[in-house]
Amino acid sequence: MRVAVDATPLVGPRTGVGAFTAGLLEALAARPDVAPSGYALSWRAWRSLAAALPPGVRHIRRSMPPQPLRACWLRADTPPAELWTGEVDVVHGTNFVVPPTRRAAAVMTVHDLTPLRFPELCSGDPLYYPRLLRRQLARGAWAHTVSQFVADEVIELLGADPERVVVVPEAIPPVADADPDEGRRLARAERYVLSLSTVEPRKDHLSLVRAFDRVAAGHPDVRLVIAGMEAWGSEHLDRAVAAVRHPQRISRLGYVSDAHRAALLRGASVLAFPSRYEGFGLPPLEAMVAGVPVVATAAGSLPEVLGGAALLVPVGDDAALAEALEATLNGDGVRDRLVAAGRDHVGRYSWERSAQGLADLYRRAVAAR
Repeated sequence: MRVAVDATPLVGPRTGVGAFTAGLLEALAARPDVAPSGYALSWRAWRSLAAALPPGVRHIRRSMPPQPLRACWLRADTPPAELWTGEVDVVHGTNFVVPPTRRAAAVMTVHDLTPLRFPELCSGDPLYYPRLLRRQLARGAWAHTVSQFVADEVIELLGADPERVVVVPEAIPPVADADPDEGRRLARAERYVLSLSTVEPRKDHLSLVRAFDRVAAGHPDVRLVIAGMEAWGSEHLDRAVAAVRHPQRISRLGYVSDAHRAALLRGASVLAFPSRYEGFGLPPLEAMVAGVPVVATAAGSLPEVLGGAALLVPVGDDAALAEALEATLNGDGVRDRLVAAGRDHVGRYSWERSAQGLADLYRRAVAAR
């Protein structure tokens, strides 16, 4: 099968969607039954895309200008993707948006429905996603979701045909075998609570700052380290840090390289993931790979994705989050139990399995077309 994949998320700082796209393309390229190619739904990403594509993935050299095309696609089923991709069997939009097609089957990956559930937590292009998703479903696109939680929401909130909504969990990006001491050097502490996610309201760093402040006095050697690209709303985090009793023990590193990310994970005492809403959740799984205990909220898909391998607390409950952090920092056996459970749990995720699931979905979509 000739599959054209939106590889735009590979260019620039890697977010969770970028990690998903990279892992999927590498796994598809390793299969004998799929011939993947990558296109850019961005003028800026077009020139950098060739260097970002994994080996074995053909570079589609024509770029689709996103803004005018999205305006067209909201109102009409033209222009079709094949004007840029050439003749292919499947067009796969990895980041919500899949163009209309002439003959190819269309598959769109829906990572979550934050713009519908919590529009106040969004800004920019994602606010247009609900209209685009409904339009894409109406023209016959198949919905790939990364969790059953998101699949249920796509059916409930977007009115999708359940037969055309397929769950294929993503897998875990490799976590390099980095030196934990390098992570501690970056954190400027022997023990630290690590937050590893984009700084935006949905990730609820405000609750984490307040929860850490509750346990900080009892653990004077522990720091809170917030690593992740600064997105919108970071000024609220500025004010939250300034308002607590121990602001000097909170570090904000911004976006970190893959090498520093791995080192921070390997050296962390606990990973905290207090998201308010989540469609999958890669950082907790990466922490489990690294042998680090996880404290997370029971938000969205996280109970499904993390199972019993993490301590889960109610969304926005600072006291419960602080209690869970305290339990992992005290070293009374909770940490060892979580580390062992996490290492066992991550074995269920692999890119080979994800690629198999997507290849099966492509075949179904082509047959239905």
